[in-house]
Amino acid sequence: MTATTLRPAVPLLVLIIAGCMIAAIGNGVRTSFGLFTLPMTGDLGLSREGWGMAMAIQNLAWGIAQPFAGAFADRVGTGRTVAAGAAIYALGVLGMAFSPDAGMLTITAGIVTGVGIAICSFSVVMAAFGRAVPPEKRSLIFGVATAASSFGQFAFAPISQGFINAFGWHSALLYMAMALLMIIPLSYALRGRTENTTGQADLPFMQALAKAWGHGSYRLLVIGFFVCGFHLAFINVHMPAYLVQCGLSPEVGSWTIAVIGLFNIAGSLLAGYYGGRLPKQLLLASIYFLRAIAIGLFLLFPVTEITAYTFAAAMGLLWLSTVPLTAGLVSLFFGARYMGMLYGMAFLSHQLGSFVGVWLGGFVYDQTGSYSLVWYLGIVLGLGSAALHIPINERSAPSFAPTPA
Repeated sequence: MTATTLRPAVPLLVLIIAGCMIAAIGNGVRTSFGLFTLPMTGDLGLSREGWGMAMAIQNLAWGIAQPFAGAFADRVGTGRTVAAGAAIYALGVLGMAFSPDAGMLTITAGIVTGVGIAICSFSVVMAAFGRAVPPEKRSLIFGVATAASSFGQFAFAPISQGFINAFGWHSALLYMAMALLMIIPLSYALRGRTENTTGQADLPFMQALAKAWGHGSYRLLVIGFFVCGFHLAFINVHMPAYLVQCGLSPEVGSWTIAVIGLFNIAGSLLAGYYGGRLPKQLLLASIYFLRAIAIGLFLLFPVTEITAYTFAAAMGLLWLSTVPLTAGLVSLFFGARYMGMLYGMAFLSHQLGSFVGVWLGGFVYDQTGSYSLVWYLGIVLGLGSAALHIPINERSAPSFAPTPA
């Protein structure tokens, strides 16, 4: 018997709508942080590396906490987990508004916010979807959840920039913290946890992880996901400042982030749709290869509003389209029972890549006055990740195979 797909405690449509709203709010706030780079570094006297380190620590804390958040949700329930995460997330953003220097910013924007993001992230939401949705529809629903998180990025980027322009960065952060509290009542719809039938053992955390790591395709998937985090975090945090450096306005930077989110709605839905019909590993390889091509073309042409928006649209189609495919493979390898934890472990690799991308962007800029080296590294890593995904075998892991009745 396999891990059961439970009937949700609320109607499935309500669960999906609530989960999508949670993903949109959580991701919308997080992806707006890059808009605060210039005003906060200017007012607080921070170096670009100091700001980048706080954002890098945020991604690292998110990654480290994610497997434990997933395991906690698997065992005690998604709703309570997400509600607690939203409160911690809001507290971190509130503390960010009152941080006077880089050290305190590393604690509030970095550690506290990062842990809060992990506990209420769409990774935990997708575990609830994986529990409630039939296996043949999971890839599509994962795509829907990812698209919803992208809509949050599209909506929050211009709103956050408008708040910064109208009220200043300090007040803008307070409004964002208030928005995060809306997640708490929405989390009630996600209550419930993944149960087990008698055919599958209830493995301890480390034993389940050890068995999963012994599956070669899972190892390749985890390593390749590092590159996704590198690309996303570097562009999300440093792209607005990079465009200003190239002579464009801060508003162009905010709309560039919004365009990425808008086009990623289509990219995520397409990835979820085709993930149920084509080999997921080959789709992932294609996405990483096309990212490398898009970055290379962006660097070949002068930076203008047109090239910035065109690049944003291209990257948007490829942005989080990796997520439903990666989550779909984890679910296929190991079933719904351990998805929260084992997808969380893959996401740790993603966030290690995010840490490197954000920190390295700030470090390279402070040392050279340019982001060029990081852009070129993004091309190389994209090609490498494409190669890693090709040999992945799309089948269940033998060590997690159900026990015959």
